Amino acid sequence: MYILEKAPAKINLTLDVLYKRPDHYHEVEMIMTTVDLADRLEFFLLKEDRIEVVSENRFVPNDERNLAYRAAMLLKERFQIKIGVKIKIDKQIPVAAGLAGGSSDAAAALRG
Repeated sequence: MYILEKAPAKINLTLDVLYKRPDHYHEVEMIMTTVDLADRLEFFLLKEDRIEVVSENRFVPNDERNLAYRAAMLLKERFQIKIGVKIKIDKQIPVAAGLAGGSSDAAAALRG
């Protein structure tokens, strides 16, 4: 089985930091839009009960630090899925550029 998902980048048009919450994070208000830039995630079913992340970008972690990995693991745990998935990430969104590449990859993993 093979699934392809697009993970679009986003930019902030406005970003206002409102106040610090009791959990020490800040409440923010923002207006965002997607841009014509996206990662591509390919999903392959594995018989083994594991998650494998593959990317040619050396700045993309291939373990539990990867947000797509975390999203897939949460789904596996929540729904007691006993098979695995290989996630191939074709990284087009620059890493650590504030374009939500990791978050978008995680959302794509949930869809995939």
